[in-house]
Amino acid sequence: MSNGNRNFSRRLAKTATLIRPSRGGATAGRGEAWTGKASTYYGIPLIKKAHWGWQIYLYFFLGGIAGGSHLVSTLAHLLGKDTKLVRSGRYLSFACLLASPILLIMDLGRPERFHHMLRILKFRSPMSLGTWALSAFGMFCGLTTVHQAAKDGLLNWFPLAARLFKALPVKVIEAFGSFFGLFVASYTGVLLSSTAVPIWARARHILGPLFRTSGLSTGLSALSLILSLGRSSHDTLQRLDRAEVIAMTTELGLIASLVPTLGPLAKPLFKGRTGLLFTAGTIGGGLLLPLLTKLGFNLSGRTPPRGINIAASLLALTGGFILRYVWIIAGRTSANDPQATHHYNALEWNEGKK
Repeated sequence: MSNGNRNFSRRLAKTATLIRPSRGGATAGRGEAWTGKASTYYGIPLIKKAHWGWQIYLYFFLGGIAGGSHLVSTLAHLLGKDTKLVRSGRYLSFACLLASPILLIMDLGRPERFHHMLRILKFRSPMSLGTWALSAFGMFCGLTTVHQAAKDGLLNWFPLAARLFKALPVKVIEAFGSFFGLFVASYTGVLLSSTAVPIWARARHILGPLFRTSGLSTGLSALSLILSLGRSSHDTLQRLDRAEVIAMTTELGLIASLVPTLGPLAKPLFKGRTGLLFTAGTIGGGLLLPLLTKLGFNLSGRTPPRGINIAASLLALTGGFILRYVWIIAGRTSANDPQATHHYNALEWNEGKK
């Protein structure tokens, strides 16, 4: 490379590139403009999309339930509420958490190298933090579960272990576990927003809280379903209903805030088949219908029949799974759209100049 070319490259590298969607072009370097239409680079999208399979959809979903149900069981134990609720929450969170690392390892390109994720801890990497948080949550959740198993007499065949696990400071363990559980429930949203995908990156302040709130609402719905299938007290089910109303209302508020935040970038989320699935499956069937049903019974002071409780819980769980599925699919569509990338770059540039 000649000295002139080397100096030009050095100067250009220190300048910014501004994308102007209204003109379909870009302004780079010393005011030089390209006015062509935004398109792919020789048929290759400008950014790479995620090729996650069903394992990641299910991992996102089960991780949210694990974190939410563990928090609910912890609060119920600290407040001295229904022991059935405490027991169900502990076993449910452990069962969901047990499947999470299996699903993650299955999705790796080289599954036998999963242990490489634990070699170092990177505080600026959501994936590294999530891996360690999942490991810590698994440890605390596992200790809480074996404590419950010992209390239920499931470890009587090993008296020494039973006495040891019964003596664990379970309230302290639950408190730490709840912290890491909430981290696991929300970090998946943060992980998405840390990428260059326009719709994910633009929603970076919403995705974490949205996934955390969804994890709490699905955890509550799963516990309500389990207790409705058994012989739990009506008071416990009513408390769960009230908590679900708060969680679902918050979740709807976060979803509503996506429209002004994303602007045109929200198209993959609300348009086409994906938009129909999100609107009907998550917003309508998974949130509004269960919310209005539970709110109606709460305001009237009546206890909903167990059949209605079961149906509402199933709808909420289905909507929670669709939420995670739709966000991943919408991210793929956004990554394949060069105009979305240019529009996102322009928004970030203009906001950075203010």
